[in-house]
Amino acid sequence: MQAIVINPRDCVAVALEDLKAGTEVKLPQGAVILQEDITRGHKFALRDLKAGEGVIKYGFPIGYAKQDIKKGFHVHTQNVRTGLSGKREYRYDKVPAAKLPSSDLTFEGYERADGVVGIRNELWILPTVFCVNRVSQALADYAKSRLGAFPHVEDALALTHPFGCSQMGEDQETTRRLLGALSRHQNAGAVLVVGLGCENSNIGVMKDYLDASDPRIRFLNCQDVEDELEAGKALVDELLAYADKARRSTQPLSKLRIGLKCGGSDGLSGITANPLIGRVSDLVAGSGGTSVMTEVPEMFGAEQLLMNRARDEGIFQKTVELINNFKGYFESHGETVSENPSPGNKAGGITTLEDKSLGCVQKGGTAEVSGVLRYTERLKTPGLNLLQAPGNDGVSCTALAAAGVDLILFSTGRGTPFATVVPTLKISTNSALWEKKGGKWIDFNAGVLAEGADPQEQAQLLLKKICAVASGERSVSEERGFHEVVIWKDGVTL
Repeated sequence: MQAIVINPRDCVAVALEDLKAGTEVKLPQGAVILQEDITRGHKFALRDLKAGEGVIKYGFPIGYAKQDIKKGFHVHTQNVRTGLSGKREYRYDKVPAAKLPSSDLTFEGYERADGVVGIRNELWILPTVFCVNRVSQALADYAKSRLGAFPHVEDALALTHPFGCSQMGEDQETTRRLLGALSRHQNAGAVLVVGLGCENSNIGVMKDYLDASDPRIRFLNCQDVEDELEAGKALVDELLAYADKARRSTQPLSKLRIGLKCGGSDGLSGITANPLIGRVSDLVAGSGGTSVMTEVPEMFGAEQLLMNRARDEGIFQKTVELINNFKGYFESHGETVSENPSPGNKAGGITTLEDKSLGCVQKGGTAEVSGVLRYTERLKTPGLNLLQAPGNDGVSCTALAAAGVDLILFSTGRGTPFATVVPTLKISTNSALWEKKGGKWIDFNAGVLAEGADPQEQAQLLLKKICAVASGERSVSEERGFHEVVIWKDGVTL
């Protein structure tokens, strides 16, 4: 198959391979002779389009023609403009809840005292401030060297970051809430909080943002001890011994929490990997589990579709606030809401933010929206949740981890080695990326869907892969020791 028309209403097709000018592309809508070279993931016109006419993809407008576009010509940034604007009013046109599939697959996880199930049993070393990042990393390295004596502790991670001091107001509160949320994560069998002593977010302050009575947590204030590494090592040994008592047990999918993310998207993201993730999200939600979608700016242009799937009027109103507040965030900084896609997105075939968003929301499948979370808020409701966070890979993945997902499904068309503190499974949108980076950056290839593979079979294969990772199989990024914490900063630095 040379190209695909995603929806019968569409006036463009997407090339599934590089196509030369003069090629006759046969489609259900009829043959099209290409008037220009069309790169994989890019679009061409199925009919003549007039200037100002809506360009339809996924069955919805992705923008408007800047000029007349003839049949067979490339449709992209040179001849399409966005239709997005600022805050707006929305109407709740609820669609009937979809009947979701389910699965009886299980995984081997760690049930914590609060009933939440983790998929890793790790020691997390959490600095309150950047000043002690290197101390935290040295203690994580020491802990790694001791894992042989504690066979049920799987890894030790230093969750380093550049904040924790010289912040003010809500910006400072955000950092504290984020660190507090990470300290509660179920993938951590034990947590060592490392402070300096004089920082704004010192240990005394941070105790109000975490559960200081949690037996998994210990504290090290570096200015209070003569040798912070020796004192820290003693606490590390104590925490390793505590975490080593945990054991895996068989858990149903209803206990699994997955995050949904895309980064380095291309023109195939909304055709292969994102719909595949959406099928898996439906399987998890249909089994009583939880999935979380974020990247709010990459809902702009597709937000009404999500709003109409809100479980009730209250969830609808929270979704409206989520969208309009984020548009207000852009405008408060003098930025337009359509300042997206990235250069890499455009090179991959994504033309406007509407184009990107309509492909992005495919990750949410068909489930109704059951919950809306603020940044740093922990999960409470099974089913599909929306989370306040930007599109930035580091910030949004860290936000998903703080919300309490066990792992993240991360689709990518351009490729990225990035991973956050929970297992981050990279799913390629095209087979060329898999052939280049499979086993190095990429865990699963959705590109086969553009080559005729059955979507339901691939969804089952991906779900089995997820259950294997949830049961202890390491993701590619874990094997390479990649993990990052990126905190959303929006305020004055003193």
